[in-house]
Amino acid sequence: MSILLVILALVVTVSGTSAQVAQQTPQETVAAFHQALVDGEKAQALALLASDIVIFESGGAELSRQEYASHHLPADMAFSAATQRKVIDQQGQESEDIAWQLTRFETTGVYKERQINSHGVETMLLRRTQDGWLIMHIHWSSRSKAD
Repeated sequence: MSILLVILALVVTVSGTSAQVAQQTPQETVAAFHQALVDGEKAQALALLASDIVIFESGGAELSRQEYASHHLPADMAFSAATQRKVIDQQGQESEDIAWQLTRFETTGVYKERQINSHGVETMLLRRTQDGWLIMHIHWSSRSKAD
């Protein structure tokens, strides 16, 4: 009987998460992704990414959710938890099944004993699915505020 209750609880949890994601706007999806990074919620961050996501950062590329999960995601979570990200400007647009969000931000804090004080830009493309908006492309770029 207890196994049945565990399975029922998992179904309710997964259904609730899908319903919550499905109700989010593209901007809320991007914000939820960043919050998952800050909170160290790996499963939640990955749930907001399309399986075929392409991520460009610092001249490199990760070509799937699995590749990102096994390479840069842990470092991105640690960096996000150690620093503060302040959105300066954000704009976006959506059509029927595709949306984009452009964000300019500042990052401050200390990461691995290094002072962080930078400007950054982020482009995210999202695709509407039956489970809600999923991020299908991210492009991150940053530079020191002194530059």
